[in-house]
Order: sequence, then C-alpha cells, then structure tokens
Amino acid sequence: MAKDKTLYTCSECGGTSPRWLGKCPSCGAWNTLVETVAESAGKNRLSAPKHAGLAQAQTVMPLAAIEATEVARTASGIEELDRVLGGGVVEGGVVLIGGDPGIGKSTLLLQAMDALHRVGLPTLYVTGEESGAQVALRSRRLGLEGSQVNVLAEIQLEKILATVEATQPAVCVIDSIQTIYSDQLTSAPGSVAQVRECAAHLTRMAKATGIAVILVGHVTKEGALAGPRVLEHMVDTVLYFEGDTHSQFRLVRAIKNRFGAVNEIGVFAMTERGLRGVSNPSAIFLSQHSEPVPGSCVLVTLEGTRPMLVEIQALVDGGGPSPRRLSVGLERDRLAMLLAVLHRHAGVACADQDVFVNAVGGVRISEPAADLAVMLAITSSLRGKALPKGFIAFGEVGLAGEVRPAPRGQERLKEAAKLGFTVAVVPKANAPKKPIEGLEIHAVERVEEAMDVVRGLA
Repeated sequence: MAKDKTLYTCSECGGTSPRWLGKCPSCGAWNTLVETVAESAGKNRLSAPKHAGLAQAQTVMPLAAIEATEVARTASGIEELDRVLGGGVVEGGVVLIGGDPGIGKSTLLLQAMDALHRVGLPTLYVTGEESGAQVALRSRRLGLEGSQVNVLAEIQLEKILATVEATQPAVCVIDSIQTIYSDQLTSAPGSVAQVRECAAHLTRMAKATGIAVILVGHVTKEGALAGPRVLEHMVDTVLYFEGDTHSQFRLVRAIKNRFGAVNEIGVFAMTERGLRGVSNPSAIFLSQHSEPVPGSCVLVTLEGTRPMLVEIQALVDGGGPSPRRLSVGLERDRLAMLLAVLHRHAGVACADQDVFVNAVGGVRISEPAADLAVMLAITSSLRGKALPKGFIAFGEVGLAGEVRPAPRGQERLKEAAKLGFTVAVVPKANAPKKPIEGLEIHAVERVEEAMDVVRGLA
C-alpha cells in the first residue's frame, strides 16, 4: 500500500511545511510544527459549497448610501454577562469564551441558556466533553429545576449542523470547539486543521441563519486560547475568564467585540448555586480597615466603561545589597521606573529598600493612571504615615515628574464620591469645573506638588 503523505502544520498559525523544522517558516514560532496526514486530491475533499460566501453578492454602493442600523440584542438575564457582550446576545453573532479548566465557563453558559429559554428563545447546548446526564446533574446542582434547554452530546460536526438545522435554536453553545471534528478531515479533534475548519463551518452557519453561536475554547499553559490564532480573528467576540480558582470571584473580560466596547469586564462570585453577578465590584477590591494604615492608597481605575476602586498596598522594608522589587497585579518594569522618578523629582530614596506592591483582590491593572497612587502608597509605607481617611488618587506620571491626565476623570471622581470618599489628589487637567458634593479635590501638575499636598493633609 502507498504510504500516506504527511505534512507538518504549525499549531500557532496553521502554516505547513513538507518537513519538520525547529522554527515555523510562516510565523517564526519555535517547536510548533506537528505531523499531520495530508489530504488527498480526490478523496475527503471539502465540498465547494463550504466556500460559498456568507451572503448574496451586493452591488457596490458608497458608504453614505448604505443604511446604518443598530444590531438587535437579546438580554441573557445575567446582567454582568450582558455588560461584557455589549448589551446582550446578537443575532448571528459568534462568541468565543476561554479560560482555565474548572473556572466556571460551562456553569455560566448553562445558566445563561436557561435564562434565555425562560424568556422565550429556543436554545441548544452541545456538549462534547460531558454526557447529557452530567449536564443534567450540574443543572440540578445549580438549582435550574425544570430547565427546558435542549442538550446534545455529540462531537461530529455534520451531525451537529443537521441537528441545528432541524431544531432551529436562537442560541447554540458548543462546549468545546477543541472536541469537535469533521469527517471531511482525517486529522484528530483539537488539531489546527479541525479547529479552524469546524469554527469556519459554525461561523458560516451563524451568519447564514441568524443563530447566535457561543464557542467554548481551551487555553494553553501560558493562558492563551489553544489552536490557531485565526480562531480569534474569525469570531465576533472573544471573552476571557480570569481569576484564581482559590478565590470565589471571577472576572470575564472582553478582548475583542465587534458589537461593543473592548476591555469591558463582568464580575462574578462563585456560589453553591453557580455564578452570581456582583453589582458593586469596588467592594471586592477594597480592604476593610477600621483605621487608615501606612502603605495603602485607593485608586480609581477604569475597566472598559466601568470605573472601579482598587486598593494599592505597598510595603517598603530594609533590603540587603540587592534590594528586591516585586509587584503583583502591576507591571514590574513600571514599578522600577516610578521608584526612579520618586527619587529624582520628590527626593524619596528607596535604593537600599525592598519594595513590594500589590493590587488587592487579584485584579490586574494595566493602565498608567495607577502611577500616582502607587507612588503615594510607597511613600506612605516608607515614612510609616497613613494617608487620610477617605483618600483616593489617580494620574499618570512621566519621567520628567509631571502628572498627566487620565481618561474620563469626571466619571472616576463621581464614582469615588458615590462610595463615600472625601479627599482626592488628581491631575490638574482632570479637575472638574463644578465642585463635586462631598469630595475635596486637590489638582496637581507635578509629583512634588502631590507629595506636599499629602504632607499637608496628614
């Protein structure tokens, strides 16, 4: 018998090579080529209709002549999930949600499917990792008594598409895309070719029929979505489940959203009855101190369109000949830069001290508006003097010592005032034109001004 021809396929980009190479010739990634069986020319080829367009060919028209209409949305019944999706489930939209094993992806989607069915939308939950009995057992555990969500335990793509065509659900969940395979390909489920082709078929089906499709994706050890990167380009929305499995709180973050804001987050608490939305997430990230303590400063950060209050804690302790710089939830390189600015422009020296900085609650802060709060927390810990009660700060700090404005400063200040904070140190450009009731605002232009203001308040 003739030996099957083999190719080596890159697990990152899907590029192929006739022989194994240490470095992918397409994307340059190392050790990503995996041996696969090449498809024969006349056998098991995908049929031509698969490559048909998503819609009928349209005539060429100028943008001004095309009617711009808002997409119709259906609320899922879970407010925090709707916030991340941009307001609800979009007809014909394809959502990819990934996260660590056991973090709650299947639990959240089962709750969402039940809520959608209760408002009158037919739903289909396709599970490739569990049996129908296991899904039913989880629904009983979540308290979804009498749930009418249709469940299909199947991993063959053609059977799934036939079932979707027969039942015509409004929303379909595929859990997970890495377990689905097509008969048209000889490679194993979860391979680059299978994931790419199955996702393409499901996306085409969603666009052609208007059925919303939610795909669950596995993640790698590094936390990225497994499979080819084209998977994220193919879908409309990409959501990441974040959070420590040892903590009861979970964050769902939108990385890509064609129908809403990116970097929007939803906050959930894991309970015995499943995931419950947290309406006031600032309470999670603030420690409950009866009295102010040294090394603590509250920051108003922005996650998508939502202002949130997060406590920044710093500990400055005597170090040895090689002092340590450690940050949790903030960039370590930025911490080193802020310490240099603090020494040069404010006269606060930490060269011989160990400096530890932590964002309370496990939240990750990537925006530079945290700079001023981090510097004030470090100074407070070094001097052993607590910041005033009800104190907040935000602002980006440059290498020249200037305090730059943060986006949407008015909303940050209003959120702080709503939660009972009374004193704020902010960039001068963020100072409101009208005073905010109950909030004393100190606008500063440079780091040394901020330090003088804090000394005067203490």
